[in-house]
Amino acid sequence: MNEQVKAVPVALVSLYEKRRKVQPRSVRGWFAGWRWALVWLTQALFYGLPWLTWNQRPAMLFDLAARRFYIFDLVLYPQDFIYLTGLLVISAYALFFFTAVAGRLWCGYACPQTVYTQIFMWVERRL
Repeated sequence: MNEQVKAVPVALVSLYEKRRKVQPRSVRGWFAGWRWALVWLTQALFYGLPWLTWNQRPAMLFDLAARRFYIFDLVLYPQDFIYLTGLLVISAYALFFFTAVAGRLWCGYACPQTVYTQIFMWVERRL
């Protein structure tokens, strides 16, 4: 019972496709103009809000040493943490609701990833 075992050639089969690069393309038109307007608005708010003064102080000031949080005219102390928690819960629910109702508006025009992608694409075109 001396059987010879023949070697069967083994073929290497890859289960994964070669990775294709995803490159965003430049888009022009009415909606692209709105996107750029919102890019400028969100960046102006993000970088300009700390410089906005309100009643002789910054509009949003988290004074940790004095244990006071100033948000425009609202002054919160550590014992007011429950109000801040309620405000954050309402903000989270609003985010969920508006994302469900008009998620494309957020993702297409105001999402930080979209905004910074637009800014970096502009820089790439210039360089």
